[in-house]
Amino acid sequence: MSEDKSPDEPADDLRVVDETLSRALGGRYLTYALSTIMHRALPDVRDGLKPVHRRILYAMRQMRLNPDGGFKKSAKVVGEVMGSFHPHGDQSIYDAMVRLAQDFASRYPLVDGQGNFGNVDGDNPAAMRYTESRLTPVALTLLEGLSDDAVDFSPNYDGEEVEPDVLPAAFPNLLANGATGIAVGMATSIPPHNVDELCQALLHLLKTPNATIEKLVDLVPGPDFPTGGVIVEPRANIIDAYKTGRGGFRLRSKWHKEDLGRGKYQIVVTEIPHAVQKSRLVERIAALVTERKVPILGDVNDESAEDVRLVLEPRSGNVDPAVLMETLFKQTDLEVRIPLNLNVLDATRTPRVMSLPEALQAFLDHRRDVLIRRSKHRIGKIDARVEVLDGYIIAFLNLDRIIEIIREEDEPKPIMMAEFNLTDVQAEAILNMRLRSLRKLEEMQLRDERKKLLKERGELDGILKDESKQSAKIGDELKDIRKRFGVKSEGGARRTQFADAPKIEAATMEAMIDKEPITVICSEKGWIRAMKGHAALDSEVKYKDGDSPRFMFHAHTTDKLLVFASNGRIYTLSADKLPGGRSMGEPLRLLVDLPNEENTVDLFAHTPGAKRIVASADGRGFVIAEADAVAQTRTGKQVLNTDPLSKAAFCVPIGTEDDTVAVVGDNRKMLLFPIDDLPEMGRGKGVLLQRYKDGGMSDIRTLKFEDGLSWQMGGGKTRTVPEAELTDYQGKRASAGRMAPRGFPRDNKFGL
Repeated sequence: MSEDKSPDEPADDLRVVDETLSRALGGRYLTYALSTIMHRALPDVRDGLKPVHRRILYAMRQMRLNPDGGFKKSAKVVGEVMGSFHPHGDQSIYDAMVRLAQDFASRYPLVDGQGNFGNVDGDNPAAMRYTESRLTPVALTLLEGLSDDAVDFSPNYDGEEVEPDVLPAAFPNLLANGATGIAVGMATSIPPHNVDELCQALLHLLKTPNATIEKLVDLVPGPDFPTGGVIVEPRANIIDAYKTGRGGFRLRSKWHKEDLGRGKYQIVVTEIPHAVQKSRLVERIAALVTERKVPILGDVNDESAEDVRLVLEPRSGNVDPAVLMETLFKQTDLEVRIPLNLNVLDATRTPRVMSLPEALQAFLDHRRDVLIRRSKHRIGKIDARVEVLDGYIIAFLNLDRIIEIIREEDEPKPIMMAEFNLTDVQAEAILNMRLRSLRKLEEMQLRDERKKLLKERGELDGILKDESKQSAKIGDELKDIRKRFGVKSEGGARRTQFADAPKIEAATMEAMIDKEPITVICSEKGWIRAMKGHAALDSEVKYKDGDSPRFMFHAHTTDKLLVFASNGRIYTLSADKLPGGRSMGEPLRLLVDLPNEENTVDLFAHTPGAKRIVASADGRGFVIAEADAVAQTRTGKQVLNTDPLSKAAFCVPIGTEDDTVAVVGDNRKMLLFPIDDLPEMGRGKGVLLQRYKDGGMSDIRTLKFEDGLSWQMGGGKTRTVPEAELTDYQGKRASAGRMAPRGFPRDNKFGL
């Protein structure tokens, strides 16, 4: 303990700070969040780089790994970056460098890699000790001007070296190569663009600072991905995305049809969406074939070599290739949505979402700052050189006296300065001049050099004083970038094309299921199955011991089956998903979420356009369209509202020509009323069909009034009550009715 502290005062390392937990955590988390946002996740709008990428390029420049030089081991580069600038782990640095070198990940790679740097299949790159790297010409344009005081430098993490805060960036890297990152509470996602189009937009923005977003989108119509593909996003959505800095682009694979003769063909995919691993894409498509989730697709083969070539074989030559591809676009990564979230650090290191014009203008502002700083730096260099040249010229004009002073004086420097009015710099330069420079020709060269330097200085002064000259100089630089990396350069042409999404619906699951006849069988205890073919409905069928028949009807594998339960819900089953007829089937309750305390009221095949009457045991009901009852989930759809005292009991079809409803109560009273008196609803408790003092409804059916009312009698006979006799049973809905006709079945059911 130091002498100036009392014995009762705690040592520095033992002091306790009294602070609330929330404040302590909040402060520390805020520090972490700011560090993540500013030093890891978000790119700088000026050079489009995150710190790790900037440090990789700067370290490679320090190592002189220029495009015209040799390669060096990636491990050496990573070691230099980690040791001098980025002490955050070698693997994270190498991963970042690999991405800069992958031509399928970066539109304009900044690192020239030699060796295995991964591939579009998703295979990992070789270890850093096996690969070599150097800078690309694009990277040099980002670094150009670092020696000319173009940007600010800051000490590195240990203070032994300095590193640039941002690169001069003559190349519009942010939008050209894009960026992705997830920070704390924010993220960025910027797709790559074509640099030729970006240069055109920047040149237009130089001439027209208030250019409209529509004009800029004419020049930059959308992203340009390294793996190509086709953008099918509507132009209005693209304009809105660039206007707000948030949005997305639908990107799908490029494909064409190859005829194989004899009515057969195959589909060949030649370009896949950006950042999609080809091997996983093939696995996904193969899984769809195996699981028969796309029955119209027969097989998929990867015939890729240097270029992508995925061959899709349809199950039949009758399959429409456009329908097949729309189906695959919907279910696989042959189509993806690329998000746009132009969240960047601006020139003040503040994170914010920019629009396309703002991002382009920020780059131009940066280039203007770089131009001004480089011009001032160059003027300083010129002034220093002109000062030396003036001294040289004085020396040549007084050469004999200068030589005499140097030969005879012990301290020639102050004497020269006093006699010829030289500055310290001039005198030092003369004393350090080589003897071979003492030629008459040298004087002429010096005067020519001085003249050229003063001319250059005048031009630089003009640039500093005139913004229009600054814009012209920036425009010349952009034209040079466009010439070197634009459409006329190798790989500079646009790779991603634009198209309107065809107005073709993807094949529905029903359309992809082979239509085959089946016989649906459901027992009294709810065991359901499907036998192939349309068997006779009176044929003998085996059931489990103690079970008996309940429902048996014809359907097809493409049908939807509707289950009406006593809780008033209608559940939907796909006929092709029913267990086979060779077994005893499966419990219906396992196929849908039917509670154990509820029973099945009716089971039937859905008929598009058909309508039914649903009713409860107490005589309330309404008309519902079957299409409104089809559910998409296992839980079904609530149709008839019920209560514990009155369960759902009836779900009867309405014939296309039926105009009358016939109901009979437990009291054997019958009532006929027009079907139009029933409301058509999607859900509800319904209206009263027949009034009862005791009991409830026994049965209900619909009929065409002029055809009379028929029911089944013993011995296979049928009895029909003609229209004339039915008039006595007509009444208003909710009436009590009158006793059923003579001969009506004892079970109080219509039976047909």
